[in-house]
Amino acid sequence: MFEGYGLYAVIALFIIVPLAIYAGMLLSQLKKQTADQIIAEQEKQAALKRHDTKILNSVVIIVRAMKEEQCDISEGCWRLSVLLDSLKLSSELNTLFPSVYGLYEGIKHMPILEERKKLTKPERMRLDFERMKLEADLKSKIQQDVHEIHQYASEILSVIAP
Repeated sequence: MFEGYGLYAVIALFIIVPLAIYAGMLLSQLKKQTADQIIAEQEKQAALKRHDTKILNSVVIIVRAMKEEQCDISEGCWRLSVLLDSLKLSSELNTLFPSVYGLYEGIKHMPILEERKKLTKPERMRLDFERMKLEADLKSKIQQDVHEIHQYASEILSVIAP
């Protein structure tokens, strides 16, 4: 009477043991994939921090130059806007520093370097007047933004690059 059950038990073992081994292998693979994903994410975050640290150090240099009037307001706003937009761990900084971005938006269409040299003198003068008017209108607000950008960059650097 038990002889039939023994055969069923052996058959069951031949089915269950390989399935259990296969399930164990799948769980092991899943654990390894999860660990690999965590490591990849940590490496990605570290790379983003390195990138942002480099950018923020450049921002601090430009801000200091602007405060010491070693950098033209328009050039500083242009450079700051481009650098701040390239940050990977921060976004929507244009709402935090509207005057710097406002001046940048007002002058970004203006040609520079070789393209500027190709303009006629009256065209250059018109663009210079437009730029100077924007600078004059926004100067005090830009100075406040520059001060706040310096604080922002310093605070972020103290967190991501201690």
